[in-house]
Amino acid sequence: MTTLTQAPETPAARETPARRRRRVDRLPYLLLLPCLAIIGVLLLWPLGQVVAMSFFRLDNVRQLRGDRDWPWVGLGNYAEILGDPFFHTVLRNTVLFAAANVALTMVLGTLVGLLLNRLGRRMATFVASCVMLAWATPALTGTIVWKWLFDDTSGLVTWLFNALPDGLSNALFGRADWTGYGWFNSPLMFFSILTLVVVWHSFPFIAVSVLAGLKSVPSELHEAARVDGAGPWKVFWKITFPLLRPVFGILVVLSTIWDFKVFTQQFVLAGGTQDRPTFMLSIYSYAEAFSPPPKYGLGAAIAVILTLILLVVTGLYVRMVLKQEEDA
Repeated sequence: MTTLTQAPETPAARETPARRRRRVDRLPYLLLLPCLAIIGVLLLWPLGQVVAMSFFRLDNVRQLRGDRDWPWVGLGNYAEILGDPFFHTVLRNTVLFAAANVALTMVLGTLVGLLLNRLGRRMATFVASCVMLAWATPALTGTIVWKWLFDDTSGLVTWLFNALPDGLSNALFGRADWTGYGWFNSPLMFFSILTLVVVWHSFPFIAVSVLAGLKSVPSELHEAARVDGAGPWKVFWKITFPLLRPVFGILVVLSTIWDFKVFTQQFVLAGGTQDRPTFMLSIYSYAEAFSPPPKYGLGAAIAVILTLILLVVTGLYVRMVLKQEEDA
């Protein structure tokens, strides 16, 4: 008579389904730990240092090296910044500049995205490649090129204006000789050129993102709308825009963050931090921190204020998206 011996039960076999499910649910978080650690080291730690510096009076490099004490001022740096009338001018410049650039970037990028969606495969590939050259060009390199274009003696723009007939140039602009004209001397002209540079560098990303969204829209919807007699404008606002609303929302938030943080283009066009009437928050923070005499605490406070503004903008967008999902 043979007896069947039962195999010993392994730990995996004794594991209950609920416990196995909890273990599987924790796996994604474990996989994210390396990325979170890198983000913490490269982003959160420097940000924490900046926040800490904003509560101290720091005006010497030796303090940053730890050779001298950090005098505690609490909210004194924030009170000094917020009470300075010049800060309100800088904040106004930043908000108006960001609003204008976001609007222009979104409009131009959307139009180019719609164009790429209507072109044939080869032509769309060619146009997209040309457009992406602007996005791939480093901000420093592109700004140097634009600054050369507006050079007051040998720039292409100066040459084009000098090529106009003297009578026409006098009638339109009140001058015939443009050699030596300071394109960057007027704040209005400076911000106009800066807007041109930033929009040129930013719109390709919007165009490609809109094109990717358009590829996900069923072509049957557009065909049905055209059969019903809807024009391109009505098709866009009644079909395309509602379906791509989340895409446009994300692009608006990203553009707002980028345009609030513009630094390289302004620093290069202005030639440093001497042109205070054209200051925005990023270069204002840099100038306060590193221009002699240095005020690292004040510069850190301005950087924290800029970060808080961007967090508020992002939070409002997330709240809007969540509300739309609840209403849907």
